[in-house]
Amino acid sequence: MGSAKDIVEYCGVPRFLYSDFPLGNSAGKPNDAASQAEMLEAALRVLETAPGPRTTVQSPQRWSDDVEWKLDFQNVDRIPADELAKRRAEFDKIKEVGQKVRDDTLASGTTAGDAR
Repeated sequence: MGSAKDIVEYCGVPRFLYSDFPLGNSAGKPNDAASQAEMLEAALRVLETAPGPRTTVQSPQRWSDDVEWKLDFQNVDRIPADELAKRRAEFDKIKEVGQKVRDDTLASGTTAGDAR
């Protein structure tokens, strides 16, 4: 399952269910269990019925009936300045947490593989 058709096909995956959804949402619409279940069933059908390698099947699901979402999604030119500032501040907080975890890990001399 994926949304970046050009990238996934370039990589040459054996079977591919393409959904014309925003990146990060290829398994169905957020908080929509029916959409997600339908997408999973479609992906399993691709595995069962693909005639050969490098098969791409497009999901019939649509993110929106209005294709304008493609212009709006994560387009900083279309995000109001106050919303963009809020998102940047939230992202900066996340980076600070990640940096602290990294610094603490380096200071203690342990790595993820050490915690077995």
